[in-house]
Amino acid sequence: MQLTWFGHSNVRLVADGITILIDPFFEGNPKAPADWKKSIGHVDAVLVTHDHGDHVGQAAEICQGTGAKLVCIFDLMPKMQAKGVHGEQLLGMNLGGTVPVCGLRVKMVQAMHSAASGAAAGYIITFPSGFCAYHSGDTALFSDMKLFRRFFDIDLAMLPIGGWFTMDAVEAAVACSFLGCKSVAPMHWGTFPILAQETGAFAAALKEYAPTTKLVDLTPGLGVEVD
Repeated sequence: MQLTWFGHSNVRLVADGITILIDPFFEGNPKAPADWKKSIGHVDAVLVTHDHGDHVGQAAEICQGTGAKLVCIFDLMPKMQAKGVHGEQLLGMNLGGTVPVCGLRVKMVQAMHSAASGAAAGYIITFPSGFCAYHSGDTALFSDMKLFRRFFDIDLAMLPIGGWFTMDAVEAAVACSFLGCKSVAPMHWGTFPILAQETGAFAAALKEYAPTTKLVDLTPGLGVEVD
């Protein structure tokens, strides 16, 4: 799996010849590359966790430009249609559902956060090779994360650590202990002054609460390999 973080909760995952973007917030994101349109390349699917602007981002524009599928909660579909994403390109689902997308199995799971359109969500994505990635979206810590490991062997979790609008570093480390994930990529930090500005506290908390989970060090725009 190749993971590229574009700052905030904006990530690209590439495996088995499939490329997906999640929460593609580029415009207004100080961590994203200025030439982001050249940076994203081919995209098969775009997943949006909830309707806040720093998560919907440029989802519609990217789908229009690349032909990628757009996956979101059913209630957000009208807004995406108004932005020009139509027909088979737009795939609405709901919490608990699992849909096939471009060779992937995509399950939408709950997130503890606000949203104007439906509900906030996370995604558990299984690639054809079996690699399993969990993107939590914006969320507080919730104990039902323990249930995810009953159904999925999570190779990579992408969790917010910024605090204020989401769980913080310690809570994200506890989430790793709930999930039993092999690796974790911290997100939703450093974008704006109100958020946590570094990952040191998260690294220390991982050693205490989830010592078997590997911390993935990320630099915006640079891809890393995750086993």
